[in-house]
Amino acid sequence: MGRGRWRRVASQVGRSVAVWAVSTVTMLVLAGILPDFQLQSPDGDSATTIAVTAALGAGAFGVLSAVVWPLLVRLLLLVPALVLGLLVFFLNGSLLLLALRLNPSGRPEAAPETAVIVAAVMSAVASATGAALAVRDDDAYRSRLHRLALRRGRSLPPCSTTPGTAVVQLDGVGHDVLRDAVDQGLMPTVARWLGTGPDRAASPDRAASPGRAAAPPTHRLTPWRTDWSSQTGASQLGILHGTNHDVPAFRWYEKDTGEVMVCNRPTSAVELQRRAVARTGHGGLLADDGASRGNLFSGGAGESALVLSVSARRGPGTRSRAGYFAYFSDPANAVRTALSFIAETGREIGQSLRARLRKQRPRVSRGGLYPLIRAFATVVERDVVVAAVVGDLLAGRSVVYADLVAYDEVAHHSGPHSRDAAKVLRRLDRALALIEKVAEHAPRPYRIVVLSDHGQSPGETFRARYGLTLGDLVRAGCGLPVPRRARRTRSGAEARAAVRAALRRPVEEGAEHHRPARRPEPVVLASGNLGLVSFPDVPHRMSEEEIAARHPALLPTLANHPGIGFLLVRSEEHGGVVLGARGARIPLADLDADPGPLAVFGPGAADAVRRTHSFPHTADIMVNSSHDPADGEVLAFEEQIGSHGGLGGAQSRPFLLSPLLCSPPVPEDTELVGAEEIHRVLRRWLTEAAAPPRVPAQAAPETEAETPRAAGTPGAEAPGGETPAAGTPQAATPATGTSETDAKTDTETDAETEERAA
Repeated sequence: MGRGRWRRVASQVGRSVAVWAVSTVTMLVLAGILPDFQLQSPDGDSATTIAVTAALGAGAFGVLSAVVWPLLVRLLLLVPALVLGLLVFFLNGSLLLLALRLNPSGRPEAAPETAVIVAAVMSAVASATGAALAVRDDDAYRSRLHRLALRRGRSLPPCSTTPGTAVVQLDGVGHDVLRDAVDQGLMPTVARWLGTGPDRAASPDRAASPGRAAAPPTHRLTPWRTDWSSQTGASQLGILHGTNHDVPAFRWYEKDTGEVMVCNRPTSAVELQRRAVARTGHGGLLADDGASRGNLFSGGAGESALVLSVSARRGPGTRSRAGYFAYFSDPANAVRTALSFIAETGREIGQSLRARLRKQRPRVSRGGLYPLIRAFATVVERDVVVAAVVGDLLAGRSVVYADLVAYDEVAHHSGPHSRDAAKVLRRLDRALALIEKVAEHAPRPYRIVVLSDHGQSPGETFRARYGLTLGDLVRAGCGLPVPRRARRTRSGAEARAAVRAALRRPVEEGAEHHRPARRPEPVVLASGNLGLVSFPDVPHRMSEEEIAARHPALLPTLANHPGIGFLLVRSEEHGGVVLGARGARIPLADLDADPGPLAVFGPGAADAVRRTHSFPHTADIMVNSSHDPADGEVLAFEEQIGSHGGLGGAQSRPFLLSPLLCSPPVPEDTELVGAEEIHRVLRRWLTEAAAPPRVPAQAAPETEAETPRAAGTPGAEAPGGETPAAGTPQAATPATGTSETDAKTDTETDAETEERAA
């Protein structure tokens, strides 16, 4: 034991000396390149003096970065996240200037702007050198992962040895998009989990070649069907809290309060979470030692970071700022993320310019602040959320739920099948690979579940195709004046709310008023390709008959428009009816026998419409855009060429990627429907994981062969009596349910994983 400890100490000292030496050489090189950075006095010094000056300067900078930087970041948690990202360079440069002034050898000098460059380069080089030296040492690798972990003031109690569960939500990634990405080699980690990619020890970045045997599968892929409101607010509320009752869309008007509810507005998120808890009677999926990262809702978790419903609260300990500190407390990580943020901003500007020069169609505006919003979603939020998950796994939490919104934000503006979105999928796969690697170093085994909350459907915007917005069409049907020029409807992408929460600014809805005046004019709201029309001066939900008496041309104008698929309105005669073109009028009770305009939207559309009709806050008129089943296109009422929120196409078909060690989500040949059902499945898996392993009864070999236990059911065990867990090299084969042990990953894989993480 003593010899092993001294060996680790010697290894750590050797790495520190090596990093110091490389930093010294880097400082000497920069001093020779940059005219405003000098390590010698004006009279000149010997080479030895200059080298000593560089060594002392590099050492002082390293000590200050390790000791002073975390304190600075903790003090700067009062600063908005994006501002902190911009301050990273200046703070690092200030530490370098301080290190040069403390240097007793020579008279080193640097201009402030040069100090920023030198500090950034030295931090990046030191980080890369330390990572390269640590990849062959598991203890050092784990120490590096711990630096990404959440810093907590109190000591952590010993965690349970039962398997924990890490749930990663890839926001907006549809089932078919994931399948295509796996087939194209964009997501090798997911391919390996599904048994279509090579073993990780062979190569984690290449798809399986024809001559190489694929690794045995560890996960199963299951599609599921969303509710009518196919968007993050409804899906995530149902998944985390067990109910999304009375969430008809992404935004809707409530007549009893006179307010517009918006899922990505912090105050609305708090209210929706309160209603869900009151309806179900329990705190949520994460109430038992859980952590919520990057979500709209907390799920009842005791630990939260970048959670919208938490950001709206006031008081100590409620701002959920620990996630930023856990990541930015490492200056190398802070510099890398800041540089990646700048690079991503430039990448978006270049891609947008290329799309305009090529006159690509469909296309939406990608100017203004959008490049910064995209960079925040694809770089800052991804890095901070993954770092928080790393901390949760190393802390041994029972369950973690994290949302990565990068793909959803890019696909809204570039298209769900675009090259831009494909590059984001590749980076998300690398994040999954890092989480898998961390799970192997965690104090308890983990089962990694990956899912999406909805997909996205491509298509032009309603405004681009017809030259008017849904609001304009409604005003025309009501006989109200219509503006000569259609105004753009702002996108309601989730990343915008995350940016505003990071900046501590309330979410504004542009032209949509928080409390619209109770006037005869209708309130028209858009949620992807789902539109909602409400009359605020009428206190109840208007019926078809009342609307026809008040505005005789409105319903026919909407129902017969080629860009609209169907309408849902309340009926005094039938309770509720679906209206379509050419006078189609189908009562809800008759939709199974005669789906009418719902036929093109596929199976399950009638049930989804009937469920939404039962909500207390369903709009007077629910409008779903048209849908072309041949190419899956819809027409968004927002400025998005990849949209979700209603019925039609891939937006209603997300995925659930679960370990084979978990019981099947649903019986074979049974469809998984609704976010509430996903919640029940996850709760079942948490119960299975928390149950102690059962000792199997002794049975004759022929009996075992005749009745194999299904993989993932409670009590399923690997040979030798040990219960394997997802995220470890063991995998259950779907044919027999037995477990196989893969070869131990070699140290070169650690290097590749660390390189991808950086």
